[in-house]
Amino acid sequence: MAVNKKKPFSKHNVVLSLILAAVLVFYSFRMLDYQVINAATYSSQSKNAYSRTSVIKASRGEILDRYGRQLAANRNGYDIVFNRAYIERDELNDLIVKMMTLLTEYNTVWNDDLPILNKSPYSFTDDEAAKKTLRRILGVAHYATAEDCFTQLIKRYSLEGLDPNLQRHIMGVRYTMEVANFSVANPYTFASDISEELMLRISESAFMVDGISVNTVPVREYAEGTLASNIIGTVGAMNAENWEKLRDKGYSYSDKIGITGIEAQYEEQLHGTDGEITYTLDGNGNILSTEVTKAPIPGKTLILSLDKKLQQSTQDALQNLITSLNEKGGSATGGAAVAIDIKTGEVLIAANYPTFDVNDYFKKYNELSQAKNKPLTNRSLAGIYPPGSSIKPIISIAALENAKLMADERVTCTKVYKFYQDVGFTPSCMGHHGSINVVTALSRSCNYFFYEMGRRLGIDAVNSYLKQFGLGEKTGVEVYESKGIRDDAKSGWFAGNTLQVAIGQHNAFTPIQICSATATIANSGVRYKTTFVNSILSYDLSETYYRNEPQVLNQIKISDNVLDTVKRGMLSVTEDGTGSAVFGDYPIQVGGKTGTAQTDNGADHNVFVAFAPFENPEIAVAVVIEHGASSFTSGSVMRSVMDAYFFNQEETYKDEAANTPLK
Repeated sequence: MAVNKKKPFSKHNVVLSLILAAVLVFYSFRMLDYQVINAATYSSQSKNAYSRTSVIKASRGEILDRYGRQLAANRNGYDIVFNRAYIERDELNDLIVKMMTLLTEYNTVWNDDLPILNKSPYSFTDDEAAKKTLRRILGVAHYATAEDCFTQLIKRYSLEGLDPNLQRHIMGVRYTMEVANFSVANPYTFASDISEELMLRISESAFMVDGISVNTVPVREYAEGTLASNIIGTVGAMNAENWEKLRDKGYSYSDKIGITGIEAQYEEQLHGTDGEITYTLDGNGNILSTEVTKAPIPGKTLILSLDKKLQQSTQDALQNLITSLNEKGGSATGGAAVAIDIKTGEVLIAANYPTFDVNDYFKKYNELSQAKNKPLTNRSLAGIYPPGSSIKPIISIAALENAKLMADERVTCTKVYKFYQDVGFTPSCMGHHGSINVVTALSRSCNYFFYEMGRRLGIDAVNSYLKQFGLGEKTGVEVYESKGIRDDAKSGWFAGNTLQVAIGQHNAFTPIQICSATATIANSGVRYKTTFVNSILSYDLSETYYRNEPQVLNQIKISDNVLDTVKRGMLSVTEDGTGSAVFGDYPIQVGGKTGTAQTDNGADHNVFVAFAPFENPEIAVAVVIEHGASSFTSGSVMRSVMDAYFFNQEETYKDEAANTPLK
C-alpha cells in the first residue's frame, strides 16, 4: 500500500514568501499614507500641479533625385539640452563648467557664437554682423574693442575672479544662450550631434543633472557627400543675423538652416514645423503625465531634376580625365559638365571638378576656400569661359537668317584673314580650308569663314542673337548662377573685335548657358527656363504642392531651311569633322560642336557641345575643361555622358516603370 509523504517546506519558498509579504506591507502602507496619513499634503500637491511645454523637433524635408533616390536625408542624432525650468540662475555657471569638462574628455565641441577669439589679448572674429549684434546687446559704443566687450561680459555673467580662459569659455556659452533667448519656453542646445558613447554617459543615473537632457533629433545627412554638393548645398547653425530674420517665423536658435544651394533657396519648404510636448508636474516637480499637444510637421520633400547616377558617372569622368591629363604633364585645373532635358529645360547633370564633401564643409571651410583649384566654385553655373567654336552654330544661324550668307554659298579660306590688314589686324585660321560652305565650315571649325560672318553681321546683330540664345543672360536656375560677360560694344569698339566674338573669344559664358543655347538649337529655337526642381511633395510623398511646367523664355525665329542647314553642319562635326574621333562610330547620331578657347595665361580651355538623338533630340550636353589644351580632351567626358544616358541606365532604362520620373 502506497503511503503519501508530505514534501518539506524549502528555504527557497520561505524567502519568496517573506519578500511577497514585505511588498504587500509596503504597498499597503503607501496606500495608507496617500489616503489617510498625508492625504492633505498630496491633495495640496495635486492642486498645485503645473505644466511645462517643450519642443519636439520636426524633421527637415528630404531632397531626392528625379527617380526618388536620396540626395539629402535625415538620421537620428543626439543633442545636449539645457532646460531653464530646472536650473537655478546662480547654478548656471557651475553647470556649464561641469558640462564643458565632460565634453572636453570626449573631444566634443559645444555651441559658442561669441565673436571674440579664444586667445588673449582678445580680439574679434571677422564676422561683422556678429560684432554689431554683440555691441548692441551689451549697449556699448560702435567702436568698443573686444577687450572692452570682454570686461562687460565678465560683469554681465558674474565671472569675476575666474581664470581668463575659463571666463572666455563660460561667457561664450552664456552669450549664445542669451542670443537664443534661453528661458523656460526656450530650451538651449548646448552641443549638437554628440556621439552615442557620450549620450550614454550623460544618461547614466550617476551623472544625471537636473535641467540637462539628451534629446533625439533629426540630423541632416548626405550619403554621397561629394555628389552635386555645389547644387544641393549645405545646412548649418543659426547665427545672430539669421536669428533676427527667422525668430518670428517659428524657428528656434538651435535650428539648422540652409546656408548654400538648394538647401538655402528652399529653406521655407524644407523647414518643418516643430511640435510640442506638455509635461504636468506636481508641486515638488515630479512629472505626473506627458502629452504630445502639438504634433511636429516635417518639411516638404524636394524632387530635383538631377539624375543621381548620371551625375555621379559624369563627376567620375571629369575627375578621371583631369587627373589623367595632369599625370601626363598637363595643366588642367578643373572642369564642368551640364546636361539638360531639351523638352523641359530640366537640368539632369550639373557636374563640377574639383568638388568637395558637403559633410566636411564647415570643418574644412578655410582649407577649401583657400585651395588653388577652387573646389567651392560652382563651375557649371558660375564659372565663365570663352565659348570658343561652340558658338559658331549660332553665328551661322544669324548669318543665314539675316541674308548675310546663302546656304550653298562658298567662302575661300586662305588661312590669313586680311580684310583689316591696313590697320595691322590679320587673324589666322587653324587650317587652310579652301572653298567651303557653312556645313563644311562647321565640320572643320574654320575660323576664317566665321571671321567673314562676323564682319558681315556686325556686332549689334551678333549680340542680338547671343542674347536670344541666352548667352550673357541668366538661365533661371534656382541657385546662384553668373550672368557671364557679353561685351556691349560701346564707344571705342574696334570692328576686328567682332571677328573675335564670332569665333567665341572676347566674351565669357557659363557651361549651363552654353548647354541651354545648344538645347535651343536642338529644340528649333525654343528656349526654356532651366530648373533643378521637378516637384515639391509632402514628406511622405502623398501630396503634391508644386510640379514643374516647362516655361518658355523666348522663341527664336529660325526658318526650317536654316535650322536644317546648321544642324547638318553639327552632324558633320561628329561624323567626319572635329568630333568624329569621339562619335564617328557611335550607334546613335549626335549633333555637336567642338571648341578651343584661348586664355590670357596657361593652356587653352576646351569646350564640347552636343545633342542627341539627332532626329528627335532628348538631351543637350556641354563640357568645359579648364586649360585642357585641346578641344579633343573633353570628348571622353561627352562620350561618357551619352553612354550613361542611353546605354548604362541599369536601374532606369531597362525598367520602364523606373524610367518614369517620380510624380
